[in-house]
Amino acid sequence: VQVQASGGGLVRDGGSLRLSCAAAGRTFSVYAMGWFRQAPGKEREFVATINWSGGTTYYTDSVKGRFTISRDNAKNTVYLQMNSLKAEDTAVYYCAATGSSYATTVRANYDYWGQGTLVTVSS
Repeated sequence: VQVQASGGGLVRDGGSLRLSCAAAGRTFSVYAMGWFRQAPGKEREFVATINWSGGTTYYTDSVKGRFTISRDNAKNTVYLQMNSLKAEDTAVYYCAATGSSYATTVRANYDYWGQGTLVTVSS
């Protein structure tokens, strides 16, 4: 599975962005997907994950109630809707695919990574 994130940009504090992750491969619909982010000088951290059907999602505490992960298996695409953005959300955002159908917050469980997309939130 090959994945590629897009949709990043510059947004003001309190604004919104929607990231997309396009996947290539016929088996996309059976894989759980996740979003991670890496801020300058920090480790890459988990943001959100979704299982193969979209019925199960998990979020890191700092984005709960503000971010929503979703997927469209017919379009081989996963989305991350980000609302009420804060300066601390500034990071390069990466999407990734696991090798299983189960949503997971563990970075090591993700086998396929794409290039990131930069999100900058100005205060």
